Amino acid sequence: MEVTVQLDSAHKQLELFGPADSHLRLLRQCLGVKIAAREANLIIAGEEKDVQKAAGVVDRMQRHLLKHGSLTTDDVNALIARDSSPLTRETSEAITVYSDKKLIEPSTKGQLKYIETMLGNDLTFCIGPAGTGKTYLAVAIAVSMLKKRQIRRMVLARPAVEAGEKLGFLPGDVQAKVNPYLRPLFDALEDMMDFTQMKKFIELDIIEIIPLAFMRGRTLNQAIIICDEAQNTSPLQMLMVLTRLGHGSKMIITGDITQIDLDTGQKSGMVGAIELLRRIKGIGVVELTQRDIVRHRLVQNIVRAYRKNAKAKR
Repeated sequence: MEVTVQLDSAHKQLELFGPADSHLRLLRQCLGVKIAAREANLIIAGEEKDVQKAAGVVDRMQRHLLKHGSLTTDDVNALIARDSSPLTRETSEAITVYSDKKLIEPSTKGQLKYIETMLGNDLTFCIGPAGTGKTYLAVAIAVSMLKKRQIRRMVLARPAVEAGEKLGFLPGDVQAKVNPYLRPLFDALEDMMDFTQMKKFIELDIIEIIPLAFMRGRTLNQAIIICDEAQNTSPLQMLMVLTRLGHGSKMIITGDITQIDLDTGQKSGMVGAIELLRRIKGIGVVELTQRDIVRHRLVQNIVRAYRKNAKAKR
């Protein structure tokens, strides 16, 4: 068996490989595999079990180097001694993205469950209040899968539903009108890759950031699709989104069902979809709470106050 491991950072290869490739030699000796470096990749060959363990160790070596800034022989020995996981899965501890200085880790048990659910299912619904990382972690998983070439493209979509203001009153053409609604997706991406790389991926259609309506009539294969602010979809829009899922694809639907901006009396497509689909195998549902809020400490208090007020008015 042969596996290709993509290296996170070309300029950190010396630290990763060790002085005179001592870390690679240690892997070869302890795990009985052949390892060859080719450009920004490591080619690992041998018995399937040994190759998978070596790939898992290399993955953890890169994470350790990224997190601690150094990697010693003792560190490598300790990582080899640990049980390894398959290369195709993220660990529950961290998500690697394109930024050499960024390692994204869950901050709460709820976020950890969310990451594990996204990795273990082809379709994941996540509901929760503002600040719980619903969108950010979904984009992180998408970027990580794109980096590892587990998917070919990312499609990030949001419904362009007004919250107090009408699109028609905003200046500019259609693109200028919808950009404010897509801004949170751009912000998350900019935190995980440099602007030049993001711009290139968008120009090549490897990354699409679009209003929800632009998904109609498409089948998205080998892609990861994120539908953000999905509490503002109608039942028909939600059905349209869900049926875009193609072969080898993964979909993540996020939203805050306490912040629905639809017309009075109109049911949220996200709420209906969760009620209808949550017991189907391969579909995961995660509910984050105010305990998972990782923004400014006041955000938790603000969310709590509004919820108490809403309950008092019922």
